[in-house]
Amino acid sequence: MQARWPKDRVEVVGRYTEYVRISDEGEEHTFRFCPNCGTTVFWTSEDWLPDTVAIAIGAFADPSFPQPTVSVYGMRRHRWLSLPDGIQEPYG
Repeated sequence: MQARWPKDRVEVVGRYTEYVRISDEGEEHTFRFCPNCGTTVFWTSEDWLPDTVAIAIGAFADPSFPQPTVSVYGMRRHRWLSLPDGIQEPYG
């Protein structure tokens, strides 16, 4: 799960390591993760959402974080995973 913000509203502090992955559509996504434990913390895509930073929800450690409103790639989710009623699925 991720939350997205405009790049100009995000300040990254601390060390991270990068890994670039090419999506099924040929878009480049750059993932940044903790160099100590390997947990993905945030990612960007200059092709897909160039002015946006996606941050892993788990990085917030906040049980009151709002529930998701959009499901990306819902068609790839495990059959046992239920989505909240009314969630948008723009990519199937």
